[in-house]
Amino acid sequence: MHYGENKVQEALEKWTDIKNENHNIQLHLIGRLQTNKVKFALRIFDYIHSLDSEKLANKIADEQQKHKKKPKIFIQVNVGNEDQKSGIDKRNLNDFYIFCKKLNLDIIGTMCIPPNDGNTEKYFSEMSDINKELNFKELSMGMSENYLEAIRYNATYVRVGSKIFGTRT
Repeated sequence: MHYGENKVQEALEKWTDIKNENHNIQLHLIGRLQTNKVKFALRIFDYIHSLDSEKLANKIADEQQKHKKKPKIFIQVNVGNEDQKSGIDKRNLNDFYIFCKKLNLDIIGTMCIPPNDGNTEKYFSEMSDINKELNFKELSMGMSENYLEAIRYNATYVRVGSKIFGTRT
């Protein structure tokens, strides 16, 4: 069973005992990961959907050696080149992927959060093409309001928490 969490601290509080009792649970970090939280993230998460910098890649590589745990990782792509969003510029993605492979990170795909400009289909299509070019099988994109469209463009992981649990308070 797969579950996602946005925040490292909340995940540690909610999931530590549950995961210790049930080893079938796979926990995904779908929110932003700060370098100072990597050591805690590796304790609880099996997947990280938000690798967005060389600094973070280096920190994950260091911590995965210490903890002897290698999470599956998605590279976050800033598909709309938005200043306010994290992610690797799509023009630098291939070089960043090579950098990550040299660090022995288990990169399994890409992730994006497209701009909210009414062109979601364009960005999903572009991400699907990018993923295919890099021969990734996994693609993390789409949320409650557009997950069906994301699936049409080969998303293998979607974030539908508010569709299931309602909006966060």
